[in-house]
Amino acid sequence: MTLSTHVLDATTGRPAAGVEVRLERGGDGGWVPSGRGETGPDGRLRLTGDGGAEFEPGVYRITFDSGAYFLARGSASFYPEVTITFEMTGRDEHYHVPLLLSPFAYSTYRGS
Repeated sequence: MTLSTHVLDATTGRPAAGVEVRLERGGDGGWVPSGRGETGPDGRLRLTGDGGAEFEPGVYRITFDSGAYFLARGSASFYPEVTITFEMTGRDEHYHVPLLLSPFAYSTYRGS
């Protein structure tokens, strides 16, 4: 099971480079950190499980530090973070979570 994301800045029509991303897995004791990173110049990030291991099926949430991204560009934003909760079930599948981001709105879908 693999996971990636792609963040696009809707205000510029360009990839959102430098967005901090956190990944957590849901469990009986709450949310457990499962990965982190920063989007590259193309706005993309491929996430891996702890120690580079593959992900296990389960419920995950990915959090984008949208407030810091816009602040670094001199712009206010309404959403300091964007958190998307989703479920990965297919061991042989690739999961892609795109984010279309602006200071006052966002959109997401299951990508390919």
